[in-house]
Amino acid sequence: MCPATGPRPVPAPAWRSPAGTDRRDHRVYHNVPVLDVHGHVSVPFGANAFLMLMMGSNTPMDSPIGQDKAGPAGPSVHDFHEAALAHARYMDERNIDVQVIGPRPFLTMGWMEPHLIPAWTRYVNDMIHQQCQMFPDRFLGAAMLPQDSAAADLSGCLAELDRCVGELGFVAAYVSPDPAGRRTTPGMHEPYWFPVYARAQELGIPLIVHGTNSLDPRFRVVPHNYQLGFLTEQYLAGQLLSHGEVFSRFPGLKVIICHCGGALDRFIPTDHHLAQQDLSENLFYDTCGYDLNFLEAAIRQRGVPRMLFGTEAPGSGRAVRPETGRTSDDLVPVIGTFDFLTEDDKITIFNTNPARVIPALGKVR
Repeated sequence: MCPATGPRPVPAPAWRSPAGTDRRDHRVYHNVPVLDVHGHVSVPFGANAFLMLMMGSNTPMDSPIGQDKAGPAGPSVHDFHEAALAHARYMDERNIDVQVIGPRPFLTMGWMEPHLIPAWTRYVNDMIHQQCQMFPDRFLGAAMLPQDSAAADLSGCLAELDRCVGELGFVAAYVSPDPAGRRTTPGMHEPYWFPVYARAQELGIPLIVHGTNSLDPRFRVVPHNYQLGFLTEQYLAGQLLSHGEVFSRFPGLKVIICHCGGALDRFIPTDHHLAQQDLSENLFYDTCGYDLNFLEAAIRQRGVPRMLFGTEAPGSGRAVRPETGRTSDDLVPVIGTFDFLTEDDKITIFNTNPARVIPALGKVR
């Protein structure tokens, strides 16, 4: 899906999918492809040295992706391919056919010096594009945007969004409710966000809401405390989007909130604390919740028509379920055994809904 424009494409023979990584070998749930809306780019560890060099020198640098050498980041193209191959095989083991991949949220680094953010963003998007080129039957790109919490609005993101969609063929864009991690970013219902909403609606792509870093000092006692930022910021985003006027202003805009929305509502649907408006064509949630009770409650509360299959595999779901011996991000068999869902419901979550909200998912061959 990522066309051969932008960063220089690599020769096709080097990226031919080996046995066991071709999507056409799977079609794993009742002969219907499983479409995953929640994945993140996989790169060799040394690729992030590019960020260290920029932050250490306090100087933006050109993206080395697509150049003759890997540049200051160090890893070779072969190293990138090995990381992408491991990702594809990880998907195979979890019965996932196609996955939308975006930035690693905890590495979006929206709290760094603002003049460095565009260069880091471009490099990350080039790495996403490269992985899409390597396995075009397995991965579709979702853009990272150069969000600046202190800017007047998000109009500074539009050039990179246009590049990612128009030149790199990306099918969605990630947005963080609070990229600086200090809870200073305007709420997602405020005009600050409108330039990106308008352009996403114009381009016909959904926005994927995912928390990033949290610099709240209270969280420091918790390992990997960015996860707390994911929960709070994603839930808050859902509340602000549903109570505000975003979707009346941008009726064609589609938004996917990751991790089942971060948290669940404690009120019944008719309670005035919840927004009493129909957002069934605008606001969606993925299934990336690993606790079985939480995931079941999320599907019941959000409703099958608004749930899209998402796993973040590989990511934070590597803990092994003692009862199965499988990692917690192995969600196809989990959802497949939910007896409160019909078989049509399961196919809707695995395939129909993802392809409806991100139409390019249903067109990958």
